[in-house]
Amino acid sequence: MLAEMGFDVIAMLLAVGAVAGFVDAVAGGGGLLTMPALLFAGLSPAQAVATNKLQGSFGTFSAVRYFIKRGELVPRENIPAITGVFVGACGGALAIQSLDPTFLAEWMPWALIVIAIYVLLSPDLGSYQRGARASMLGFVASALMIGAYDGFFGPGTGTFFALAYVLLCGYTLSKATAHAKLLNFTSNIVSLAIFIFGGEVVWSVGLLMAVGQWTGARLGAGMVISRGAQLIRPITITMCIAMSVALILR
Repeated sequence: MLAEMGFDVIAMLLAVGAVAGFVDAVAGGGGLLTMPALLFAGLSPAQAVATNKLQGSFGTFSAVRYFIKRGELVPRENIPAITGVFVGACGGALAIQSLDPTFLAEWMPWALIVIAIYVLLSPDLGSYQRGARASMLGFVASALMIGAYDGFFGPGTGTFFALAYVLLCGYTLSKATAHAKLLNFTSNIVSLAIFIFGGEVVWSVGLLMAVGQWTGARLGAGMVISRGAQLIRPITITMCIAMSVALILR
């Protein structure tokens, strides 16, 4: 399919992948950019969703890899949460085969607006390490539910994971964002595997955008470490509002 596209469309997909990778690494919501781009390029809605998971997985992996190399993230310490997300994402992906996600599209915009207002009115949110407010079992339960949501619907997943780490584990925003990428990558891989099995992934387009995603996510991850909450807070607020508007107008 890539051979049938003009240079301008190919360049657009590559650039959108890079920008979306940066945004996703910092606050999530890159799908607001990549989904319209994939549809514009001529993919069917099913192909766009599946291919979006492919290219997005490269971005989250790039960010996770960078955070691990910088010592911000130790995967083995997060095995319980990873397991919870894996189980939840499998359940959500299976549930969407028989349930209509429309009801989530109706209330999710308002949940994202509430999050944006909460972050805006909490200038110290995630500015420093706090004590944990939930047990490991409690956090794993929340990770399972967010993973199920990602497998079933998806918008805002990275933001939900990051807030869970801040509010339940007491992490700083930068540390929470790093750990959220690991859980986001887990749920992405589960969804991607199901889409691959369904045969809807357009590999040439997905791998092209993956190049941009990898680069953008690497730059975004570096900014998370160097700028911390100063960068994450405004982008999180902006993306929550943008996702809300997109869901309301869909």
